[in-house]
Parts: sequence; structure tokens; C-alpha cells
Amino acid sequence: MVDFQHIKWVDDKGHVKPPIWLYAILVYLARGWCVWIASLTQASDRAAIVRLFYPDRFDFIQALIAGIGAVILFGLVIAERQRKPQWLAPVFRQMMIVLWGLLLLDGVLLGQRLYHADYLFSWFFAVDILLLFWSGLYLLYSKHLKFYVKDWHREEGVVDGQ
Repeated sequence: MVDFQHIKWVDDKGHVKPPIWLYAILVYLARGWCVWIASLTQASDRAAIVRLFYPDRFDFIQALIAGIGAVILFGLVIAERQRKPQWLAPVFRQMMIVLWGLLLLDGVLLGQRLYHADYLFSWFFAVDILLLFWSGLYLLYSKHLKFYVKDWHREEGVVDGQ
């Protein structure tokens, strides 16, 4: 049995753990859903939290629609941790493509919101742009994420190159 305790990316079964920053990107992409869930905790005025982050109702609806992909990817991450059902493994293989597509969609929606705001500076826009840029860099350069996406593809008990 191989000892993987010195490797932080690998769990006790020898599988690469999902990067914490993948979860952060999924929360960022599904922020409309997170705001909606947070609004359910408000007993008096459920729409107050939603209005705080999305003054325009159409922007909130767009955020929910765009966030569906991130919610589905979160489900894929959970399925990968359980390694079942196996028919999801080929779908999991496409995770990077879907993440890039979701970032692109989020960028287009951000551009649309900027256009409707007449390109006036807002801290919400600035933070969105910064997080979008950082997420793209992370997808581009993260070795941990690339190893994680490839991990479910290898056969159980077989390490690449052996």
C-alpha cells in the first residue's frame, strides 16, 4: 500500500481531492442561487436581500439562469467524491470546458449590466471583474484542478505511467 499522507491533494483512497478554489469559483458563479437561499432566511422581507445584490429583477433572473451550470457542476463534484454513478465520469471529463463556458457567460452578463449602468463605476462591478479575471487565471494555471479533473478518468488502482 502506498502512503499518500505527505501529499495534500490526495485523500486516503488515493484520489485527488477537489481544490478549495474550485468550490469558491462555483459559489461565485452560482451567487444568484446563494443570494436566493440567503433570502429564504429572512422572515419579514424575503426580497430585501435579493434587492440589495440585484436591484433589477431581470439581473437576478439572469443570475439564476447562468448559475444553473455551477449548481450542476457542484453536483458532479459530489458524484466524483462518491465515484458513482459511473455514467457521470464522461460528463465530469467536460468540466473544464463547462467552467470556461460559464465564465464566458458570466462575463457577457457582466458586460450587459455595465452597459445598462452606462459604464459607471461600482464596487460590485469592480469586484465581479476582479473575481472573473482571477477565476480565469485559476482555470488556466491550476495544476491541482487539472489533476483533479483527470483523476476520475484513470482506472481504479492504476496510476498513470505504471
